[in-house]
Amino acid sequence: MGWAERVADLLRRVHPDLAYLNIAEIGATTARTLATQADRMLAFGPDLVHVPCGANDLFHPEPDFTTIEQTLRRVFELAAGTGAQLTTFTLGKAFVVPKFPDWPDRVRKLNAITRVLAADHDAVLVDMWDHPLNSRPDLLSADRIHFSTSGQAVMAAEVVKGLAAVLNTNQGNIA
Repeated sequence: MGWAERVADLLRRVHPDLAYLNIAEIGATTARTLATQADRMLAFGPDLVHVPCGANDLFHPEPDFTTIEQTLRRVFELAAGTGAQLTTFTLGKAFVVPKFPDWPDRVRKLNAITRVLAADHDAVLVDMWDHPLNSRPDLLSADRIHFSTSGQAVMAAEVVKGLAAVLNTNQGNIA
């Protein structure tokens, strides 16, 4: 079970009537996300939206960070326009693609964009760059790109912790 499904499962325990829609597409770039997922997100009328961080854009031989930022900004704006609470995350140090020797720099640049956009839109930001999870040998699945089962569980826990912090800030303590 992926991290998003884990979060939805936990939220259903509190709100059994939760409607959940996962419109993520494997391999989607920010441009494809904007083109193929935004309308479905808006039509759903969400209370909570996870905004992707643009990781798939890094697989381009020469990523255009200006375009990535502009496109991600538009995705964040559309998601924030729904009135939903936004979540997003940065990529961790363990996410490495040897094919690109400048990979750590790519990730740092993308993470910087994600952090700014998260702050601009009051999104819950799960910052994975320095997370202790990066040192786990079983963090990534066999493809060395996606989280393993344990990585998915940790990501879900971090998202829930971030959401809980927002709830505590916005609504006071909940007994």
